[in-house]
Amino acid sequence: MSPTRPEGARGPSTRRRRRTVRLRTLLVLLAVVPTAAMATLVTVTADRLLERSAHLRSDVLAGERLGLPLHALMTGMQAERTAAAARWADPSAPAAGLRAHRAATDRAADRFRSAAASAGGGSEEADRRLREVVDALDALGAQRERADSRTGGPDSTVAYYDGVIGQMIRFYQDAFGHTEDGELTKESQVLVTMFSASEMLAREDTLLALAGPSRELETTRFAEFVNAVGAHRYLYDRWVVPYLPSAESDRYARLAGSEAWQAKTRVENRVLAGHEDLPFGVRLPREAKDWTAAHAGWSDDLTALDAARLRGLLAHGDAKATDLEREVTRLVAVTGGALIAVVTVVTVTTRSVLRRLRLLHDRTVTVAERTLPDVVERLRQGRPVDDDALPRVRGERDEVGRVSDAFARVVAVSVDGQRQLAAERDGFGSFAAGIASRTGNLVSRQLALTEELQDAFGGDEALLGGLMRADQLTVGMRRQVENLLILAGGEVPDPHTEPMRIADLLREAAAEVEDFRRIDRQALDEISVEARVISQVSHLLAELLDNATRFSPPRSRVVIRAEVVADGLSVEIEDRGPRVSAERYAEMNARLHSAPPYAVLARNAHRLGLFVVGHLADQLGATVTLRRSVYGGTAAVVLVPRGLLVPTGPETTDGTADPTTTAPARLPAPAHPPAREPARAPATATATATATATAEQRPDDRGETSRPAARQGATLPVRRRKDAPPPGGDGAARPPLPERVPQTHLVEQLRTPPPADGGAAARETGTGPGTGHDGASPEEVADAWAEYEDGTRKVEEELRQDQP
Repeated sequence: MSPTRPEGARGPSTRRRRRTVRLRTLLVLLAVVPTAAMATLVTVTADRLLERSAHLRSDVLAGERLGLPLHALMTGMQAERTAAAARWADPSAPAAGLRAHRAATDRAADRFRSAAASAGGGSEEADRRLREVVDALDALGAQRERADSRTGGPDSTVAYYDGVIGQMIRFYQDAFGHTEDGELTKESQVLVTMFSASEMLAREDTLLALAGPSRELETTRFAEFVNAVGAHRYLYDRWVVPYLPSAESDRYARLAGSEAWQAKTRVENRVLAGHEDLPFGVRLPREAKDWTAAHAGWSDDLTALDAARLRGLLAHGDAKATDLEREVTRLVAVTGGALIAVVTVVTVTTRSVLRRLRLLHDRTVTVAERTLPDVVERLRQGRPVDDDALPRVRGERDEVGRVSDAFARVVAVSVDGQRQLAAERDGFGSFAAGIASRTGNLVSRQLALTEELQDAFGGDEALLGGLMRADQLTVGMRRQVENLLILAGGEVPDPHTEPMRIADLLREAAAEVEDFRRIDRQALDEISVEARVISQVSHLLAELLDNATRFSPPRSRVVIRAEVVADGLSVEIEDRGPRVSAERYAEMNARLHSAPPYAVLARNAHRLGLFVVGHLADQLGATVTLRRSVYGGTAAVVLVPRGLLVPTGPETTDGTADPTTTAPARLPAPAHPPAREPARAPATATATATATATAEQRPDDRGETSRPAARQGATLPVRRRKDAPPPGGDGAARPPLPERVPQTHLVEQLRTPPPADGGAAARETGTGPGTGHDGASPEEVADAWAEYEDGTRKVEEELRQDQP
């Protein structure tokens, strides 16, 4: 039960827990991610290289199956074109040569068709060119029939052959031009240029054949001849010879230096320079007849050079494919070795780092779970700390060593902070205990002064009632001073020398509360409490009773009952206060079982009751539990250990209990305390003073007062730690304060118990037996209502203070 209890309590705030990755996992990922990336890169690279190799193999295969037969077909088509042109120019020429060329072309076409049916061109463009060549060859027979029947003229025949040969050259360009290898691409361009230059020479041969015996050419055909001469010379000089391999370059040099090639060049030059212009064309010089003999000398060598260059390109492509496959093999081997080395290094490094981190973790856990708690406990007890037990800064340079040194510095700072906190805590405890001791002395002096005033002015009933009220407030002040002593680490020694019955103990605890008249006491069993813990048990119960009276309606009753149970003495305090949530009960019960630091006490300065109860319960070994009452309020259950209880003995002749004998008896129900009365009229004030004095000094069944003399006037000494110096500094004990003697300050009328009918005062105030609420005066009813409203406002203010 806390000094303030809000109507509701918030549950504990939820915390989002981050999922952390283990260092082992991070190290493994550090090795796996680059390894996987490297393996992926190698796989992609190897796949691209193998793809290039496959493309090259496909091109080489297509070149071997299609390129060579197509070259033979192209050479045959060029020879057949020249023969057909000669037949057009001179019909009387023998047809045997034309038939021989046609037969050679047919044989080459059959081989080409067979190769094209078994293999493609290697790319979409090459396949398209291949189909165009095949389709053009299908029209070769019809074109021959038109030439034989001399239908359409020589231009259409020559144009057909030019178109088919041009498609063949473009096939080479498309078939070998898509490779990703730059060197092979350049070589394929050189090959296509050689085929184009050979085609220019073949066209020269065809144009000269069209001139026939008359050596006359149309202007357009002569222009084509001029273009062919310039084109083939430019192509050989600029794009073929500089890029030929050494062997083929030498071969071309021998061809260009031959007599046949020189004769070709002389004929070309003579035709270009010595032709005769005619109205519809030109007439070639007589040297043009030497062309046929010269062509027969160099044409076969040129065809062989072109075929050799084609085979060289295919061989180079095959070698490149082999090199790519070898490169893939080397790449996989080197990468595999590198990956194995990386995995090995990472594994060894990971084990080494984890081993050092595990050792660091073990040392850290040892320091955190054993060394530091022992150091903190030693500092709390004021004992010296062995610095050798703490980790030291070694000045290591690696990362794990730096972490270890950083942890050592943290531990050193933490220990220094604990030393400072221990010194501050000890100093604050001494300061608070000194203040509490001095305040307690002042309170005791104030109580003595109050007794003197009561003795001096006992005849004035109104003044006596006020003095009794001041006495009650002073007793409450003394309890607050004792709270300060308890929270400061001190202890109020018990002045009792004899065990006290539980009924008297309940009465003493109730007398410490300002609203003691609302407390109903029920001692269900006869038992006594050891003398050394009477003050502590009484103070604990008084705190709970004060909380119950302050946080329940002003006119409601607070019940305290005690009975012996299996584990000791159960004391239950039940009020009619506001409803409290289950979470709030859990929070208050946790506060009862923990010793908060001064910072928590400072933030909860307006509700220190539960902290005091927790300290006292911890000193007594008792348990205190708060729960909801069946009436809607709060019930506090205190379980006093059986070791603190003693049997109650029979009373001796002098009125004290004999602890050596037991005589358990059931206590009678306590008398109903009189209600508060208004203090407006003098008669009412007199009644109030009388009732207050009666309630303050209500005698029990043995004629004793509710508050023992030793308890009421005792000094408030402090029990310090063994190593702490005494507050005075000189070690001298404080002189005992004067003790209050029960009932010595009362007038004679108040020393006598009231009669059975409730006494004159009770009858006057309407609170004695046989008097009910129906006999209350209007002033009493109005005052009671005002008192209820005042108590309600008081509870609401306390609840608002407790709201977060």
